[in-house]
Amino acid sequence: MKLTTISVALTASMLVLSGCNKAPESTTPKTPEPEQSVGAKQELLVDESRLSIYHPVSLTADLSHLNADQKAMIGVLIDASQIMDDLFWKQAFFEDKRTFLSRIEDEDIRHFASINYGPWDRLNGDAAFLAGYPEKPPGAEFYPHDMEKETLMTSSVDDKDGLYSLVREDASGKLVTIPYSEAYKSELTRAAELLRKAAGLAANEEFANYLSLRADALLSNDYLASDMAWMDMKSNPVELVIGPIETYEDQLFGYRAAFESYVLIKDLEWSEKLAKYAAFLPELQRGLPVTDAYKSEMPGSDADLNAYDVVYYAGHSNAGSKTIAINLPNDERVQLEKGTRRLQLKNAMRAKFDNILVPIAEKLITPEQREHITFDAFFANTMFHEVAHGLGIKNTLDGEGTVRAALKEHASALEEGKADILGLYMIQSLLQKGEIEQGVLEDYYVTFMAGIFRSVRFGASSAHGKANMIRFNFFAQEGAFEKTDDGYYRVNMEKMGAAVEALSELILTLQGDGDYNGVAELVESMGVIKPLLASDLAKLEAANIPVDIHFEQGKTVLGL
Repeated sequence: MKLTTISVALTASMLVLSGCNKAPESTTPKTPEPEQSVGAKQELLVDESRLSIYHPVSLTADLSHLNADQKAMIGVLIDASQIMDDLFWKQAFFEDKRTFLSRIEDEDIRHFASINYGPWDRLNGDAAFLAGYPEKPPGAEFYPHDMEKETLMTSSVDDKDGLYSLVREDASGKLVTIPYSEAYKSELTRAAELLRKAAGLAANEEFANYLSLRADALLSNDYLASDMAWMDMKSNPVELVIGPIETYEDQLFGYRAAFESYVLIKDLEWSEKLAKYAAFLPELQRGLPVTDAYKSEMPGSDADLNAYDVVYYAGHSNAGSKTIAINLPNDERVQLEKGTRRLQLKNAMRAKFDNILVPIAEKLITPEQREHITFDAFFANTMFHEVAHGLGIKNTLDGEGTVRAALKEHASALEEGKADILGLYMIQSLLQKGEIEQGVLEDYYVTFMAGIFRSVRFGASSAHGKANMIRFNFFAQEGAFEKTDDGYYRVNMEKMGAAVEALSELILTLQGDGDYNGVAELVESMGVIKPLLASDLAKLEAANIPVDIHFEQGKTVLGL
């Protein structure tokens, strides 16, 4: 393996753990000591080829139908998104972003570090790619690095499992929590001002109301009203998802949400095609392959399904692998009352299909089934994944609380696995009903199989990567695919259908039971890359097929 040495002058004193903006001394988290002295050489711990695993994509969209105020509003929303980006750096990494990046002289390494929001490779199990850094703390910067899980679990501290607070130690070593609205007050105040400015430029009344309520939420730490308002938006041509949203970055408990943002342009033509599918959720919920107790909650009927082109990603959504579909809000109260909104990010999805999925299929899928690799199937598999988040149940059968709280750090991986497998179940059902008219079932199965190889490359640190490893190993166990003599994969249509049903039942049962130990055992036994899969992933690496994409984005790229 070729190692590259780069010059990185380490400052004599590293900045305090961010996550607490101007925190009082008693709650300032401890900073890890650097492992090298000032001026030392720092090594790149991976082969140089690793630096090019992300394919560059220019993130643009047709803005010609927007008026001058709408275009100006997009610029303001991008400014607010950049604040979310800086806040996520603080939640992900203990060093100051600009200081860290400025010390890296090699442009390619600096670019790779910016994609990963720190010195850890997000698509390689969060392994450090720069020498001199400790392992990435599983709790990122949400918790003290030296805090034991049991310490928080047995603590009486308020809001210990809160979405929107940091856990810190005071001067006596006692745990305390700090709301995001206090920890990041100055940044969130600026972001709120920008959202209110954007609201003044918004012609759509519902969108303006959402922006105003979201500005209030950033400062109050209460996001329920703005989440409800977001569900009511139906006709706004410009869309914004912003705030502390997903909990994947918290790999210690899966409790705390990370800052992110998407600025999007609605694709009206594609959205019209998708509108009918959300109406089938209650019927599909009743038909889930599990006993009635595990499907007793009925998803809200006010959900919608739309297609968008993204023009800006920031924060968690931009770190490592890029999201190509969104299902929000995550608040179970909103989901049960109003359902969720599913946003399909069409331009990002197309970039991954053309540059990653098709080349993977040419290397690993048997030639006679490659004709079944289609963008329509890839789009539908991704779309129904998001729709399927609304199926199943959100609260455990014992009445003790949410599935997310019961399964802790394993909740995200199992939920992603549920959405993938129930997405296929939905496609099967809607094809049989004649509601899906594009393609045949084999298109969706074969494209899904190729998609497993794409997503499993995201690595063990990703909830999506773990979910794909579990599914690949389960499918192998059930004979859903077979390996040909010449080393390609062939989907067994009959056994694939049976495997989809069996895995659906397993996941829904584990969630409903809140079976933490059962999920932990499943992740340990099947959430791993076994030798057969490892050898095939090596073929993709040898062929220099990108693992994911990164964006050239911003106001200049959009011509604003």
